[in-house]
Amino acid sequence: MSRESLVGKLFAGYSIHSLVGEGGTSTVYRATHPQSGVVAIKVLREKLRHDKTAVARFVREATYGTRGSHPNVVRTIEIGEAGPGLHFLAIEWATGEILDRYTRQIGPLGRGEVAEIILQIAQAVHAAHAAGIVHRDLKPENVMYDPATRQVKLLDFGIATETDAQTENRLTRAGFFVGTLMYIAPEALSGEIVTPAADQYSLATIAYNLLTCTLPYQGRTPRELFTQLLSQPPIPLNKAKRGLDFGPHVEAVVGRALLRDPQKRYPDTLIFAQELQSALLNPDGAKEGISSRLKGLFRPRR
Repeated sequence: MSRESLVGKLFAGYSIHSLVGEGGTSTVYRATHPQSGVVAIKVLREKLRHDKTAVARFVREATYGTRGSHPNVVRTIEIGEAGPGLHFLAIEWATGEILDRYTRQIGPLGRGEVAEIILQIAQAVHAAHAAGIVHRDLKPENVMYDPATRQVKLLDFGIATETDAQTENRLTRAGFFVGTLMYIAPEALSGEIVTPAADQYSLATIAYNLLTCTLPYQGRTPRELFTQLLSQPPIPLNKAKRGLDFGPHVEAVVGRALLRDPQKRYPDTLIFAQELQSALLNPDGAKEGISSRLKGLFRPRR
């Protein structure tokens, strides 16, 4: 079924109103349902409907979305198949905007706002870890954020995996990695099974980006970035951009979560977020640039 034939049609009981976007594996629509109200519908792309691995990943995403239930995780409403190979996933319609887009528009975020966002993402990820799931693709593009309420919703478990997955049950071949290179943990680059510590690394990279609008590794090409991740330490937070100095405590917290050795990071992602919140909200020894400090104090909520 083509994209044009879905908009304006009734699909598995859902009235499809508009196209929201297209990803590598699915097309997303805004729809309504008599009982569920406004929802987002993800439909597996036509070219992948006979790809067993793609179908397995799509169904797995839907299953993980139900297992990792939490107020900061987009709620799964229905998993179904509207026809042969026509797999779909109905999820709650989250208000707000993609965190990456918001950060690009606003610039570096204030300390308090970053603390709130990171803690909420960490709570969502912690619930997933407790359910035996590693997200593996934490990045601002997979977070919905409502600036008016400062509510965070974690999206997209499409490449998540079991924390105790056996090699023979993986959907990723050895020697390949999944995730987004700018946010991926170094240990994931080999394509081996990763632990919840990989999500902690990705979350620390998100925090770094929200505070500075840059990244701890700044390779100009994927090859250069890949090499830096495997062989160099990250750029310290206080040297990320001229005029921003968050003090030694904040830098140390972010730096520990970005350590190459997963065993040397914080015991879990939630502890990292709590330590970061404490450091960000404690002004002792923190010398943030004046422009950034004023942003954090006076930026109105929308």
